[in-house]
Amino acid sequence: MYHLNFTDIGVIVVYLVTLVTLGIYLSRKAAGSLEDYFLGGNKLPWWAMGISGMSSYIDMAGTMLIVSFLYMLGPRGLYIEFRGGAVLVLTFMLLWSGKWHYRSRCMTGAEWMIYRFGKNWGGEFARLISVVAVIVTTIGMLAYLIKALGMFTAMFLPCSPAVCALVMIVIATLYTTVSGFYGVVYIDLFQSFFVITMILLISTMAFLKVGETQSLALLAEKVTGNPEWVKSCIKWTVTMPKGYEAYQNLVLFSFFYLLRNFFYGISASGADPRYFGARNERECGTLSFLWTSLMVFRWPMMIGFAILGLFLVNGFFPDHGVLASASELIKSSLGPIPRERWFDTISGIIHFPEKQSPELIAALKALLKDNWQAKLHLLSYDGTVNAEQIVPGVIMYYIPVGLRGFIFIAFVAAALSSFNSNVNSTTAYFTRDLYQHYIRRYAKNRELIIASYLFSIFLVGSGFILAYNIESINQIWGWIVMGLGGGIAIPAMLKFYWWRYNGYGFAAGTTVGIITSVAQAYFFPGLLEWQQFTLVAVVSLIAAIAGTLLSKPIDEKVLENFYLTTRPFGFWKPLKAKLNPALKSKMEREHKNDIISVPFTLIWQISLFLLPMQFMVRSYGEFFITLALCLACLTGMYFFWYRNLPPKKAAGQDVSDNSSALKEEILTE
Repeated sequence: MYHLNFTDIGVIVVYLVTLVTLGIYLSRKAAGSLEDYFLGGNKLPWWAMGISGMSSYIDMAGTMLIVSFLYMLGPRGLYIEFRGGAVLVLTFMLLWSGKWHYRSRCMTGAEWMIYRFGKNWGGEFARLISVVAVIVTTIGMLAYLIKALGMFTAMFLPCSPAVCALVMIVIATLYTTVSGFYGVVYIDLFQSFFVITMILLISTMAFLKVGETQSLALLAEKVTGNPEWVKSCIKWTVTMPKGYEAYQNLVLFSFFYLLRNFFYGISASGADPRYFGARNERECGTLSFLWTSLMVFRWPMMIGFAILGLFLVNGFFPDHGVLASASELIKSSLGPIPRERWFDTISGIIHFPEKQSPELIAALKALLKDNWQAKLHLLSYDGTVNAEQIVPGVIMYYIPVGLRGFIFIAFVAAALSSFNSNVNSTTAYFTRDLYQHYIRRYAKNRELIIASYLFSIFLVGSGFILAYNIESINQIWGWIVMGLGGGIAIPAMLKFYWWRYNGYGFAAGTTVGIITSVAQAYFFPGLLEWQQFTLVAVVSLIAAIAGTLLSKPIDEKVLENFYLTTRPFGFWKPLKAKLNPALKSKMEREHKNDIISVPFTLIWQISLFLLPMQFMVRSYGEFFITLALCLACLTGMYFFWYRNLPPKKAAGQDVSDNSSALKEEILTE
């Protein structure tokens, strides 16, 4: 293997065998029932699900992408990752969307549609479209994860990105398919050991490396052209390299990314299996807090990779002009190369130079000189440094042989944690809401489990095909969160906050949103991400409102059950008017505290992620200002959120009991 010795290989083999063994062992627990397979039988402890959530969010693709922006911008790269990498949706999951979904006692977000809209044509249509939306989104997410997995592993293994990704995905599909949600949580716990160890190692190496240079700011400006690399306060415009010019308007993009998180956070983000699988309402809050807090460890690691990347690129390319020359040389020698095939082409030149033109290899050696193959890994299609390859480049040349296998495993573990969570939750939608509900209503447990196995294979295969046809992980991620995300989040949001909203409106808005986002990607691929979001969100909103107003309202009993059980805020005047004054006051107090907590929680989360990066780049003045802000917001969270969580002695009370008690307090007219 190309950059791994026998010790590295041995560690990798042991890791993969352990994964499969754990999957097979946990398959016995998962096979008991659908609740066991998809929710762990509601028996998993909250702390385990919180750690699992952290592990599933520290994915390889996201890390490579975020590091690319931190490499270009320094700590300010966090603001671009408001679109998803900063996981600001956790704020809303922590405060109310998680507990609202828990109160339904459903198994999936699609099953939740019947709970919200009733067993009628509108509810069934909404349930079906919800399944379709989740499947489409997951295929896009899997393509994003598989693309990054191939790019990463191909730098270490003598195979193309497609072949490397295929091997890893086959193994992950095997253990994910047989072990269900038990496998998602407990294998994530196992893999968290590798991830946390990697975080400590990379962060320490980078911090010590900063001490070796007189000025990190000067080095960063020389390498990236950014004169304010170590600063973290947001600016209207920033310096960006070729291919990333659209992100120069940092404030504009950050605002739209924050807006997207707001819509997504108050709508569908709580429909995570961890909330449906929670044991009580209090745990929905505590697991979210632990989940968010643990995400802080990701950021010193990622800025650490960016710092080491500065040193690596400075050593490799004192003259950046050779990158443009090398790119043109390859294109002129091999003919037109599609952007999406660039990484496969580069991988073929690096691993199999004997199969290339001798003239091309000789010219590349003369141009790039020593370590020409290593330098070629960092060459982008545009003739610049490929920032998305900084992470594997740093691992290859800063991690000693013998430890590379461990770090390699840590990144593969991060990728597979995200992979198994997505596959498990989407398979639940298919099996519960499509196969069992529409195709085989009376199918026995064994048949349903087998159907889940087969659908998992189909899902992964579709994601693999899409991954093979995209240019970069940034391209697919931008479309998922801003294009497709805008079309799905807006119709999903209305279901919580508007009493008149019905299944027809949800189905119309979601269907039109998906079609518009796909059409936009095909006919107008050059739209900026904020333009994608605005276009698709507005069109889907119009369709959702029109579909609602052109159809009948929901049955009053269905609506009453939803409102009393979930207890949301928003436009619920007809139902709110029927409540007992004392009950109404209690609900209003809960809603007020939840809403007041939003700015405290949001700023706490952002400052929590900035703090370790400011410390790593030794920007101590900004660090202490951010620390004071973080502590102030944490205090506000304590008074407005934590003190109002259900007490432990009442946390286990079933939501159905709460619903019955509430119904008795309604004033009938």
